[in-house]
This record gives sequence, structure tokens and C-alpha cells, in this order.
Amino acid sequence: MTRNLFVLALTLVLCMPSHAQGLRAELPILGEDGSRVANHKIAPDRVAAAEKLPGAVVAANPGGDVTLVEFYDLNCPFCRRASADVDALLKSDKKLRLVLVPFPVLGIPSILAGRVEIAVSKFLPPADFYRYHRALYAGRGVIDGQRAMNAAAGFQLDLQKILDAANDDGITDIMKAHVRFADTLALKATPAYLIHDVAIQGHPGQKSLKRVIDSVRRCGKAVC
Repeated sequence: MTRNLFVLALTLVLCMPSHAQGLRAELPILGEDGSRVANHKIAPDRVAAAEKLPGAVVAANPGGDVTLVEFYDLNCPFCRRASADVDALLKSDKKLRLVLVPFPVLGIPSILAGRVEIAVSKFLPPADFYRYHRALYAGRGVIDGQRAMNAAAGFQLDLQKILDAANDDGITDIMKAHVRFADTLALKATPAYLIHDVAIQGHPGQKSLKRVIDSVRRCGKAVC
């Protein structure tokens, strides 16, 4: 990656919130081990607002009846597991709508990869972008800018155009917009999910997410 891209990444990482600990659990949402998962109530219109963020992508089932917004860092190990669980939910629930919001908070490699990923989103239709997003998690090790570029090579993209877009100052503005929005909702952990009237911080597991989704359909609340 270019020196300019590195400098822009360094500038942005200084603005990122730290990975959160000790968050509250306002609603009785339980993880796989039976413990409460950090969460707090939000206004339902925040889900639609998140979807309008400049780097957000409606990645699956645009006509779905329940929207799941995921804020993620490509190098968060919990996000890797979350991505697989969300993918399984999408395959079993064709009415689940997924919105992806890049939220790189774990250092420069994450930001470099995030810049490339946002650039790629400008050149691929949403369904193909989702396949690219999933491809980034293939294999082990750190996901950095070069790895994100290597993954883009499998989608018949002009890599120089991707690199130029990733270097653009507009990507920095997009990332800062995501940080500012996340700050308004006190999102301090990855992954973080918005579902109807709740923000969930951390990955509660596939079954727990399904319970929340089912509750929204049943009673219009994250917890009935």
C-alpha cells in the first residue's frame, strides 16, 4: 500500500474508540453460555439511519422484514465467528436483511483493509460485495490492506482503480462518519449489532441472534 494510505490510516486510528469492557446489559439477552450479553435500547429509527451511512452496504435480502446492522472489524476474532453465524442465519432465513458497516477499531492493519473493502464496495453490486466480504475471512492471520487487495483480485476488478479509491481522502471521511455515528449510540465493541430497538455489543451467538430476530417479528421488540 502507498505511504499516503498509511498516513491516512494512522490519522484515523487515533480517533478510534478503544475496545470496550464492562458494558451494561439493559435487556435480558443471553449468550450461548447463559450469561447476559451487553446491550442497550435504541430508538428504532437508528437502524434506518445506520443504513444511510456512506460506507454501509445492504448486503443481503434487501426486501427482508427484519434488518440486522453489523458494525465489524475484519481483525476481530469474534467478528470472524459472527460472520459465519450471520451467514448461516441468512441461508436459513430469506427474510433477514443484512446491512454491513465497516468499523475498524483494532489498529492500522484493520483500517488499511477497511479502506480497501469500502473501495471495493463502490465497484461491486451488493451480492458480490457480500461474497468478497466473506472471502476476506478465509484463511488465517491478520487481514491487512494487501490481503484485502489479493481478495479483490478474484472478482475481476481493476486493482489500480481499487487502490486509487482506497487512497482517496473520501474513504477517511466515510470511516470518520462511521465512528461518529457509533459514538452517538455508545458502540464500543465489535461486533456490534443494531436490531429494531436494541444495540447488542459483542457476538451473542447464532441462536441468541435468532431469538432476537424472532421476537421482533412476534411482538415488535427485541425482547417480548
